[in-house]
Amino acid sequence: MTIYVPGKVTLRQTWQPMDPDAAAYITAVETADGQALEEKVKIAIDNFVLGCKADGIWDAIKASCILAGARTLAGALVPLVGTAPTNYNFVAGDYDRETGLVGDGSTKYLDSNRNNNADPQDNKHLAVYCSSVTAIPPTSDQPFVCTSQGTGRSVLNAFFQASVNRSTLTTASILTAPSFAGASRATSSILSARRNNQNVIDLAAPSETPLSENLLVFRRINASTEYANARLAFYSIGEALDLARLDARVTDLINAIGVAIP
Repeated sequence: MTIYVPGKVTLRQTWQPMDPDAAAYITAVETADGQALEEKVKIAIDNFVLGCKADGIWDAIKASCILAGARTLAGALVPLVGTAPTNYNFVAGDYDRETGLVGDGSTKYLDSNRNNNADPQDNKHLAVYCSSVTAIPPTSDQPFVCTSQGTGRSVLNAFFQASVNRSTLTTASILTAPSFAGASRATSSILSARRNNQNVIDLAAPSETPLSENLLVFRRINASTEYANARLAFYSIGEALDLARLDARVTDLINAIGVAIP
């Protein structure tokens, strides 16, 4: 067994559980799939969890799914952390083991079952790994994670507009997929965000009392025209964290899964 070194990918050829949280998740995915995962897929997941713990960001993740790696859609919707999402209209053909789950821009979305107000007003993040954005309609915000319009909402979308408990969006250049995208608030006055392998926003953006609605993935609540047709391989919601560290871990995870799957 190779010794794990923080900041490095642990190279192992045989699955030997090193982290109990990763092991429990893998068991749940294999149960949902009805068969075992490949050894190297399990190693990639174990490395991800170990790496997040080494980086001090694991405990901030409160609701998350790895939307890749599993053999079935049911397996992909097993939560890594928190409550399982509710699936609205996704079918098996929408899922790819290497690149994730693709929206249709009109009817398909996930309810994360985590309320926008579940995390503290000034201690919160939203993040996804976007494998592709097939098209961005000019009339759509292409929401990745979103509550409805209004005071105290939270938004992360493909135009790379972001807000965390704030009605006004901050905007950076458009997301170039494949890429991690995230927004995090650790103070009442500053919003930070990251996309395309770099930090892009660190702006004065005073927070507001969080809107009480569940955060949706692929759709904005109360906006029937605002669905995403992007393909997502990961999402995370929770407390504030270091976005660059989460980006590195998630990107390594998705790349490792892609290599591991025949």
